[in-house]
Amino acid sequence: MDNDFDRYVDNAENYKFTIFYFNPKDSRIIVPKRNRLLGWTLNFGQRNTYIIIILIAIIIILSKIYL
Repeated sequence: MDNDFDRYVDNAENYKFTIFYFNPKDSRIIVPKRNRLLGWTLNFGQRNTYIIIILIAIIIILSKIYL
């Protein structure tokens, strides 16, 4: 998994409040966490991330209303 994108993930400067990955230079929306055994996280430097979060929230709200 050693490539240019992994340099971004391992760099502590790309994290806000030490937990939110924020890097507009990284084109991926879903990125591995610094400790790869812990899974994946979202890149909040990409606009599409916010669209995905809003869509998930809308689905949850609509499912609570109509189900």
